[in-house]
Amino acid sequence: MQAMPAGSLVVLAVMLPVAAATLAPLLGARGAQRAIVLGLLPASLAVAAAIAAAVLRTGAAIPVHVGGWAPPLGIAFGADGLSAAFLLTGAVVMGATAIFAGRTGLGAAAGTGRAPLAFWTLLPALWAGVNLAFVANDLFSVFIALELLTFGAIPLVCLDGSRETLAAALRYLMFALLGSVLWLLGVALLHGTYGVLDLVLLRGAVRPDAATILAAVLMTVGLLAKAAVFPLHLWLPAAHAGAPAAVSAVLSALVVKAAFFLLVRLWFGTLPALLTPALAGLLAALGAAAILVGGVMALRQARLKLLVAYSTVAQLGYLLLMWPLVLATGPEGAGAWLGGVLQAVSHALAKAAMFLAAGLIAAALGDDRVAALGPAGRAVPLSVLAFALAGLSLMGIPPSGGFTAKWLLLGAAIETGQWWWALVVVGGGLLTGGYLYRVLSSAIGGEGEATAAVPLAPQAVALGLAVLSVGLGMLPLYSFGLVQVGRPGMAP
Repeated sequence: MQAMPAGSLVVLAVMLPVAAATLAPLLGARGAQRAIVLGLLPASLAVAAAIAAAVLRTGAAIPVHVGGWAPPLGIAFGADGLSAAFLLTGAVVMGATAIFAGRTGLGAAAGTGRAPLAFWTLLPALWAGVNLAFVANDLFSVFIALELLTFGAIPLVCLDGSRETLAAALRYLMFALLGSVLWLLGVALLHGTYGVLDLVLLRGAVRPDAATILAAVLMTVGLLAKAAVFPLHLWLPAAHAGAPAAVSAVLSALVVKAAFFLLVRLWFGTLPALLTPALAGLLAALGAAAILVGGVMALRQARLKLLVAYSTVAQLGYLLLMWPLVLATGPEGAGAWLGGVLQAVSHALAKAAMFLAAGLIAAALGDDRVAALGPAGRAVPLSVLAFALAGLSLMGIPPSGGFTAKWLLLGAAIETGQWWWALVVVGGGLLTGGYLYRVLSSAIGGEGEATAAVPLAPQAVALGLAVLSVGLGMLPLYSFGLVQVGRPGMAP
């Protein structure tokens, strides 16, 4: 049997979740809607793995001209090593989240009325938006992906319909629309200046004039707002506070990562001619502020979910530290690139595990106040273990994936003489250890009784994601050759 062309696989990565999102609302029975989405999981994981294998085998990106029309007339998709790694991560996290939601009575998975229909329709729509962001190769397709993410995530945040979650969703909407408008203004400026939207064609055409620089600034600020990067993070904690655990997991692990991915693609793939050391340092400074402010705010939270939400703000800061380090030539730049990508993947797995575990702990105890977590270690031991392992990865304790990522960033910072970023990495790890200790010291060996029983299956899902995050650090570095395919500055 002849294998499917690699280009068709890239298109299929987007169309499979689109098909599931289209079919789900047409099926009246909640079980059928859930079955459609769960049936998508093995196929989507297989497609993502096949794309990664094709990229690794050829050592080159997979170009796709939709409908056979090449740019600038047609629309182009593409998958390089970075895209393939994020597609795989998305398939794992989305799959685990869907299984979790299907096996627990938390939030949308067992709601009544319209909530289940909304959840099982919007989850694959969100997945389609994430995958489109990872493979889109023109600025307008990226805009479509951003809108799919916005209007898929916001209704999921306020599924319970309470006043608090509606207010949080409206705040999210304001920031998301700000990001979309800024992106679209930047796209209009670039199209008016160069007459093309394709990322590859733009790379060869851009010049450092006033219109291009203004467009780059607008688009960057728009993506920073959607990625909840400090100081544009104000929507994120409120959105997490009342959202179901499964929604928080996807939001933190994938939705904000898609914006980060696009920021990487924009600056390193399309506008490298504009990326100066001063600009890279400014982005890294925002990351450093996010690490420190987010860590301090997490230490101050009384509720477990808000603590994990501010932890997301902090951990996203590490992703921006790679900007000035990747500009270095030679092995330092390659190490910083791998460290940034590995941080994104490891954080996605760990943070999804943390939010799922936090949801299970709150369900078992009927309370998510950190001071009231005493019975958690006895009531939901696997959830507490998952939270602990994920936290250790975020902290950067060996042999976790978070340790490898932070070690690579530390090494690149020291070897390139930018030692101040190394201090930020160490300080962020200490803050992470502080709020992790707060949770675990309260949850292990405390007094009190659980108010509800939680099945083992969803706890095992959270633990599985945490184990994957730790396991990434046990792989030798040459195993991550995939993410170097298409890296800026890499020899063809």
